[in-house]
Amino acid sequence: MSDAVASPAALRSLADAQPVPFWLDDPAHRPTARPALVGEERCDLLVVGGGYSGLWTALLAKERDPRRDVVLVESEEVGWAASGRNGGFCAASLTHGFGNGLARWPDEIAQLERLGQRNLDAIEEAVARYDLDCDFERTGEISVATEPHQVAELEEWAHEARERGVGEGLTFLDESALRAEVDSPTFLAGLWDRTGVAMLNPARMAWGLKRACEQAGVRVYEHTPATRLETRGAEVAAATPYGRVRARHVALGTNAFPSLLRRVRPFVVPVYDYALMTEPLSDEQHAALGWHNRQGLGDSANHFHYFRITPDKRVLWGGYDVLYHYGSRISREYHQRPETFAKLAQHFFRCFPQLEGLRFSHRWGGAIDTCSRFSPFFGTAMEGRVSYALGYTGLGVGATRFGAEVMLDLLAGRGTERTALEMVRKKPLPFPPEPVRWAGIGITQWSLARSDAQAGRRNLWLKAMDKVGMGFDS
Repeated sequence: MSDAVASPAALRSLADAQPVPFWLDDPAHRPTARPALVGEERCDLLVVGGGYSGLWTALLAKERDPRRDVVLVESEEVGWAASGRNGGFCAASLTHGFGNGLARWPDEIAQLERLGQRNLDAIEEAVARYDLDCDFERTGEISVATEPHQVAELEEWAHEARERGVGEGLTFLDESALRAEVDSPTFLAGLWDRTGVAMLNPARMAWGLKRACEQAGVRVYEHTPATRLETRGAEVAAATPYGRVRARHVALGTNAFPSLLRRVRPFVVPVYDYALMTEPLSDEQHAALGWHNRQGLGDSANHFHYFRITPDKRVLWGGYDVLYHYGSRISREYHQRPETFAKLAQHFFRCFPQLEGLRFSHRWGGAIDTCSRFSPFFGTAMEGRVSYALGYTGLGVGATRFGAEVMLDLLAGRGTERTALEMVRKKPLPFPPEPVRWAGIGITQWSLARSDAQAGRRNLWLKAMDKVGMGFDS
């Protein structure tokens, strides 16, 4: 979709939108914040970060050994960052989609797909076992073609998946079949992954995991940033503003925020993603739209949109612009970007003209972590006492549980099917230092936009990035 100036009608649709994430604007379900850590704590395992990555690590550690003493510290409140601001797409893919995984790990792709499906099954089981009130619905997701060349790409992915024995849940939809599911004049075809994606309420998922952790005996401290790690004999000490935690092992789930391990920082850049949420649809609007099977959707451009419908018939519409700020800067001032919201509103009504007059209730943005291979990487430090998993690139709602398993495997020092994966054993290429980093990301973004405008043709820059395994996801 082009970046044409937003129409007056599109701008009016934003007039009453609240500048807060829809999912977090939920006082009826938001749990009480836990006090900050004051003084000194000791534990077997310290988990740093109260998003999905940290929450799953703490909970799975207790599942593996209920006697294990676990502490979790979070700099703000559990789920306040990417875990509470995302679109609520819980995907089985561990590799940021089948295509990316096939390009990077062709010999492991069938195994990675199988492990991903097993991981999603385990999340569904945990939702039931811990009674996580998060509107979990295993609806699948449709990848949508809005340009002719994308139709052929979807057909090719479906064929390749079936050739490798992992395409059982895929259904190719021609234009009429797709528009019978969700009606848009921009839709040309779709690939429905019926089993590999669930929709959920991301903030309630995080809050439910927090409750499950505490019921399992995890001690949770909020408003407690860990500021420094250092070894203390056989332990690792984590400094906090009002105290310290001494632990045998530490798992880092800091994602987009600067790692406590400086050597890891060049592998991750924070980028800002944006989303809108509509007011609830009327019965007439819902009938005009269809969408009765409630799948998640995403278009197939480099600069893509992701969209889904909520249980109360709101439509979330996000993506397209993804912004990097010089020096990998993270700031609350980037959570709001009027020009991006205007662009998103314009694109929304071009996709769904039958919803003209609908208004948006919420607008927000936030930082996600990305790495040069667009999918997580793993490692240890401090003689194996510290583990980390980073680089989820916006697809961490499901994959963070797998990452938590890997971190715990690495801390245990034992080989598993997970730790034997090339994906786990090898790291992506680091990003170059500034100003080369900023310039390279800018050139890549410009090239991706040109590729979208030129039927998917990739210029020499993108081909060079592909060849060296370096890139920047939109």
